[in-house]
Amino acid sequence: MRRVRVRDDAGSIRNGEWIDDEIVLNTGTYDPSALTILPPVEPTKIVCVGLNYADHAAEEDMSIPDRPMLFLKPPNTISSHGDTVVLPRNKDEVEFEAEIGIVIGTQCRNVDETDAMDVVAGFTCVDDLSNRDDQRVEQNWVRGKAFDNAAPIGPVVAGPEHVPEDARVQLAVNGEKRQSSSRSEWIFSLEELVSEVTQYMTLERGDIISTGTPAGVGPLEDGDTVEVTVEGVGTLEHTVKRE
Repeated sequence: MRRVRVRDDAGSIRNGEWIDDEIVLNTGTYDPSALTILPPVEPTKIVCVGLNYADHAAEEDMSIPDRPMLFLKPPNTISSHGDTVVLPRNKDEVEFEAEIGIVIGTQCRNVDETDAMDVVAGFTCVDDLSNRDDQRVEQNWVRGKAFDNAAPIGPVVAGPEHVPEDARVQLAVNGEKRQSSSRSEWIFSLEELVSEVTQYMTLERGDIISTGTPAGVGPLEDGDTVEVTVEGVGTLEHTVKRE
């Protein structure tokens, strides 16, 4: 199943399924353009993984970490398919980062690697928007990673059966491909990530582990359209504008 949340013409929030080019709700079947697509989940936090692709570590001239490098994006960062993200004022380098998001299906803590898939509801697309101007001069990356709407997610949560172990992740800006890689290129596996994160914090239903970005990251300009595609999930599209 590829689960979606929408707001209909009456203003009601409804859950449904995105099947091919249609959204099926309990009120009928709709063209996606007739509905407002909402974030498919409402996470209490996004746990992001830095440097989980060797080619991205190389382009940043950084060493591959010995353990997953983690940081947080709070709920204020969430935005959705079709949204326009307003970039932070007076920042020259706000960059895109295509990522595969692991969506948690149940509250969990201290999960063993062998049980990791038991707590996974599915996968979604994530754009880990990053304000490099501040990220490069601060330790905790609050200004760099946690500005409003800095984590577009969606458009659906696709069940694990839809997303192969070598699922491709790609990103295009204004139709031009800028990033392309595969889940098989992760340095730390899904099982390792779920286990590591839950040794330190409780994950709630709807929380997301954003699994890192491949090489090819770059800056965004006013009016750019970004498309993040994850095999089996679909395409998350959003635009950006300068404040």
